[in-house]
This record gives sequence, C-alpha cells and structure tokens, in this order.
Amino acid sequence: MTHPLLPADYRPSENEPFMNPVMREYFRQKLLRWRSELLQESSETLISLQNETVPEADLTDRAATETDRFTELRTRDRERKLIGKIDSALRRIDDGSYGHCEETGEPIGVRRLEARPIATLSLEAQERHERIERTQRDD
Repeated sequence: MTHPLLPADYRPSENEPFMNPVMREYFRQKLLRWRSELLQESSETLISLQNETVPEADLTDRAATETDRFTELRTRDRERKLIGKIDSALRRIDDGSYGHCEETGEPIGVRRLEARPIATLSLEAQERHERIERTQRDD
C-alpha cells in the first residue's frame, strides 16, 4: 500500500531538497516495512521454538538442537536491537532530525540512508569512529 504523499515509483535522489516531505515519507515507509518483517520473523521463531519442546533422546541430536536454538535466540536478540534502532529512526523522522549526522549535523546522504536507513552518522563520522575504535583496540 502506498501513502498518498508517496508516488509508487518514487526513489530519493541527490537532486531534490534533502529530507523534503516525500523523501521523509519514503524513509518512514521503508523503516516501517523493515520493522514489520523483523516482527514477523520474530513471531515465527517463537512459534518454532515452542514447538520444539520435545527432548531429543540422542546426545548428538540434542547438542545440534541446542546449537540451533542458541543461534536463533542470538539472531532474535540482534533483531530486537535493530527494532529499537528502527523505532529511534522513526522518532527522528517525527522530530525532524532524521537523515542528519548526530555528530556534525550535516546530511548523511541519500545513498547511505538507502543502504542503512537507521544510520545516525555520516560516512565520514562513521569512518572516524571506526578508526578511533581500531586505535583503541590496538593499544
């Protein structure tokens, strides 16, 4: 379903005013779709974990099942954190700060937001953070 503000074939570009109402709505819809997919996967996992309560008789099977469960739960934990970041991005859309670097206030850029709609840092600021983290790790 498209939003009345959002033409079906719309794709944000660098040639339009950054975070104009149509672009903001585009990213809002993109974030809402992503959030909905994550919630759907999460509920499917819960159902699958609840259905696997039969204890495995064979030790190898039990170990494999436990490993699968651990992996599933770790994935769900990652998705839960992602949902938190999506919610935070949706709040930024509402308060008008979405798409701007938390550090510099500069626009993050359409291509980066397309690839990572929850980005809070410009590419330059992100790279600076990663360099600092690497330096601290190497010390």
